[in-house]
Amino acid sequence: MQGLLIVFEGVEGSGKTTQLQRSLHWLQDKGVSECLGTFAQEMSVVATREPGGTSLGLGLRKLLLEEGSRYENTTPIPIQDRAELLLYAADRAQHVEEFLKPHLASGMIILCDRYTDSTIAYQGYGRGLDLTLIQQLNEIATGGLESDLTLWLDVDAETGLKRARQRGRADRIEQADFAFHQRVQQGFQQLATSYPQRIVRIDGSKSEEDVHLAIQEILRQRLSQWYSKLSRP
Repeated sequence: MQGLLIVFEGVEGSGKTTQLQRSLHWLQDKGVSECLGTFAQEMSVVATREPGGTSLGLGLRKLLLEEGSRYENTTPIPIQDRAELLLYAADRAQHVEEFLKPHLASGMIILCDRYTDSTIAYQGYGRGLDLTLIQQLNEIATGGLESDLTLWLDVDAETGLKRARQRGRADRIEQADFAFHQRVQQGFQQLATSYPQRIVRIDGSKSEEDVHLAIQEILRQRLSQWYSKLSRP
């Protein structure tokens, strides 16, 4: 039985990581049994993230989200935009082969914090790199593996950044100028318009509980649809 890949996306401070964890706990507690009936005993749910879903990815995550690369004790060296893109692609290629494909093949439901849409939004719209090149790199890194469902937590860039910066020290991406984050938000908006069957918009400006309930309802619908297909003779 092939598993499912469900991705949580959004700008900085959108709440996607919090909502992924809440969804994970709900699915493990009762959501899977509610939605999948007799198939529930065969299913398990696991969470992962990009970058950082593998041992190699953890090193790449530290490099990408901290201040930049260092050579011994010298001043941090800024990561160039194309280098950044390739580092994210390397993280994804390892993640797909080491984690995503094996877990999907074993029938697991995977909740993933960021995937290919983030690269298009951040490196394409945000950094201004060529979208065709990014699509090609995503295809190479994923081997064609797409999400079954992407939950986009839609929060305006200003609100998201305020939330993110309340957490404490900003990472390298959060430190980018406001115009960058606005372009990233526009990127997610364009992606949602282009792929309405795969990407579902969630109003991330609502309370944490309201967002969680909205996500629960969407997961119920999608998992029930998937279950009905499995149940057909």
